[in-house]
Amino acid sequence: ANFGELVLVLGDLHIPHRASKIPAPFKKMLVPNKMRHVICTGNLSSEDYAELSGLAPNVHVVAGDHDDANQMAFPESRVVQVGAFRVGVIHGHQILPWNSKEAVERVRRKLGVDILVTGHTHRNEVTSHSDGAFYHINPGSITGASSALVPDGKVTPSFILLA
Repeated sequence: ANFGELVLVLGDLHIPHRASKIPAPFKKMLVPNKMRHVICTGNLSSEDYAELSGLAPNVHVVAGDHDDANQMAFPESRVVQVGAFRVGVIHGHQILPWNSKEAVERVRRKLGVDILVTGHTHRNEVTSHSDGAFYHINPGSITGASSALVPDGKVTPSFILLA
């Protein structure tokens, strides 16, 4: 199965507090109207949101734990239909205990989704759960913003494309 649509998954921008900008090689790839959906796990500014809104007709953002709350209000979670898949999106700080497969599974069941997208850890990873019954996707930080959750604090900038 495929999505039938190109989906950009990103998050944890933290501009300007922990990173200055999206790296130039990534910026070149972010061409308007190439993607059908942008899914963002939060931690962005109003300027970042405006930029994401120009990339695709469908932009889905959830509240992070370091958003510019005075200017924007995003929901804690979203469920997005992409092709045949229901995609749940949360920032990730709500998953307790952290790194618990059971906690991830609880959130996925609560949202009733095939794929759960979270951020917060700034670690890019795709994990299959329940013998492939669903996937947990973390796009990492598109800016490479530092994080205390990464052992040496150094984060490699990353995002994920789904097709």
